[in-house]
Amino acid sequence: MRNTVRDFQKMKVDGTPITVVTAYDATSARLSEAAEIPAILVGDTVGMVVQGHDTTIPVTLDHIIYHAAIVTRVTTKPLVIGDMPFMSYSVSIEQAMTNAARLMQETGVSAVKLEGGAVMAETIQRLVQAGIPVMGHIGLQPQSVYQVGGMKTQGRDLESARKLIQDAEAVQAAGAFAVVIEAVPAPLAKLITEQLHIPTIGIGAGLHCDGQVQVFHDIVGLFDAFIPRHTHRYADGAATIGSALKAYRDEVVSRAFPREENSFQMKAEVLEALRADLTRSET
Repeated sequence: MRNTVRDFQKMKVDGTPITVVTAYDATSARLSEAAEIPAILVGDTVGMVVQGHDTTIPVTLDHIIYHAAIVTRVTTKPLVIGDMPFMSYSVSIEQAMTNAARLMQETGVSAVKLEGGAVMAETIQRLVQAGIPVMGHIGLQPQSVYQVGGMKTQGRDLESARKLIQDAEAVQAAGAFAVVIEAVPAPLAKLITEQLHIPTIGIGAGLHCDGQVQVFHDIVGLFDAFIPRHTHRYADGAATIGSALKAYRDEVVSRAFPREENSFQMKAEVLEALRADLTRSET
């Protein structure tokens, strides 16, 4: 049975740290489930680690739907959350409700995530009232990267820190079941976590959030354009795969591959009959 938002919230009550990872395809989703990751975010980071963009801005709702449908198709246990991409929920509450409903209906995700604090509170409230579980996202909001001037830490000064606390409280009051806190000083994230009764999921927000979310390609070392400060590489996947591909190329060139066990055979008499046919056709 798939985890639910209630299971998610119970983990905070029980003091169990919550592990979340992004996944975008069958392989990453299956590996995440096999590792007993309780929640998967089909994030708009697909734009950077899969599509090759510099930001998440080019990702569309159709992209998220395509990838989220794969993740739900091949998993049975993790809570799957679908990201609402750039401008898919900001025009109006009606737009947000229509697109969130489509995301859930066409993919089978159990919840959606959207960026924004107090400014998005009314939208979150309406979505929740319509039966759509919402995960909030405050702090650094990658969809606003051009507005804030890059991927910068948020909440360092008193005014912005106070605003982040207000954003967190507004998201909670609106009915969100959890909130992502991104690129925020660890002491501030700890303070917010202590103030909220819903789970906080940190990414670059220190140890004391209720859980952590990381990008699959970052933690397994597949994304090598740069290493974000908020991540830790638990494997050097790019080097391992690169070495395997080079070995494959070398064996093809040297005719060491395919090996006998990689080839299919046929009965000798059938082969001889074919050769006889070809001999006759040449005469």
